[in-house]
Amino acid sequence: METVENVVIVGAACAGYTSAIYTARAFLKPLVIVGDIDGGQLSQTSDVENFPGFPEGIQGPELMQKFRAQAERFGARIETGSVTKVDFRTRPFSLTIDEERTVRANSVIIATGASARWLNLPGETRLKGKGVSACATCDGFFFRGKELAVVGGGDSAMEEATFLTRFASKVTIIHRRAEFRATRVMVERAKANPKIAFLFDRVVDEVLGEARVDGLRLRHAKTGEVSTFPCQGLFLGLGHEPNTAVFRGQIDLDEAGFVVCPKWSWTSIEGVFAAGDVRDPRYKQAVSAAGSGCEAAIDCERWLAEHHAG
Repeated sequence: METVENVVIVGAACAGYTSAIYTARAFLKPLVIVGDIDGGQLSQTSDVENFPGFPEGIQGPELMQKFRAQAERFGARIETGSVTKVDFRTRPFSLTIDEERTVRANSVIIATGASARWLNLPGETRLKGKGVSACATCDGFFFRGKELAVVGGGDSAMEEATFLTRFASKVTIIHRRAEFRATRVMVERAKANPKIAFLFDRVVDEVLGEARVDGLRLRHAKTGEVSTFPCQGLFLGLGHEPNTAVFRGQIDLDEAGFVVCPKWSWTSIEGVFAAGDVRDPRYKQAVSAAGSGCEAAIDCERWLAEHHAG
């Protein structure tokens, strides 16, 4: 007889592991599919100082290890692999792992998160967490009194730069075009801030520094002239992309690709729930992701009790 899981959780970061903790404590024996990066973005983050319960701060990978250990303690089963195909049109649902095997499930919690857009430049990966960041809310506190650069021309760049002025002595927004594509109110707010400067028609070619960021190599988009821009930190204000490609055509997504939840954590398909950054284009915080993981788990548990009791 084919085994059908009570619940499969796709994704293993704050939202996914919190969902696993709650569903495991409800004796649902969840199966967690980890994906490419166990722990998501936090597993690649150094100091985490804004997650409740850790007054001295904690390293991102260590925090994610604690999440995983807690989920496993209650009986969550964790499998490494990528979901490459889903079918939510038939019940039980089916999920294909690494294009090799199929898992059947009565319910699914999508917690695949969202990935920051990066420039993929020399020095960028090497200096992540050492002056390069894609989250001002997470890391701005560490740059008090520093001169920073923000790359981008949309609302995300304006928001990052404006927030960073709470800590930095100066923030320069670097944009590859002559005009911003951000909304007018966001641009005006940035221009009115005395700590924010602007560099137009500039492309970042390289992130400079050995142990930490100490500058950028810029190229003029029109003339090709190369220059060095000194700074102590680079923030990517290019927005985030939800990791939802595999679910396209199976559930409703908004124009940006985020999961649409018309009611609570419910997606457009009954029995399929969403949690964390994959449904959240606004807050993108570890603590809010964990909270929504709790919500999805409770919604899932109650739905299963009503539709699959016994």
